Amino acid sequence: MAEKNNPIYKFANAVYYVLDTPVTYIREKFVVPNQKKYPWYHQKYRRVPTIDECYTDDVVCYTEANCQFMRDKSVDDEILFILRSRFEQCAFYHGDDDYLCDDLKKTYFDAAAAWFTKYGDMGIGLNAKNAYMKQKHRMIWERRHGPVGSGMRDQATKV
Repeated sequence: MAEKNNPIYKFANAVYYVLDTPVTYIREKFVVPNQKKYPWYHQKYRRVPTIDECYTDDVVCYTEANCQFMRDKSVDDEILFILRSRFEQCAFYHGDDDYLCDDLKKTYFDAAAAWFTKYGDMGIGLNAKNAYMKQKHRMIWERRHGPVGSGMRDQATKV
């Protein structure tokens, strides 16, 4: 209590508030309200309707769906690159003891298979519409013949 009556304390406190008050005011009134609210370090785009939700003559919707598809593909490419890098670094570090990296290897191969299922064998025509058609044809194939890679069912066992 006695130190609050001290003139040096009062002077130091006055200097502190002279310097701190404008900074606090600017931060609370301008900086904090204009900050982006999401906790990610990359830009988060709003999700647009997918290609199957677009009308056939809606060019803008097709373009937005295609841009979103290409962004999603680039994200999937980077995820696959990171998983491959982690597996390669683990295999390089452990050398002959590569069984220590089996969980990374399985994760990478599962992700690579999922990537190939979605984007593989699409060639030069890589866009949202072709990917949607590929998915549709795969679903029709699986309905008729069972899961891809399990062999074709004969005509007698079709349901």
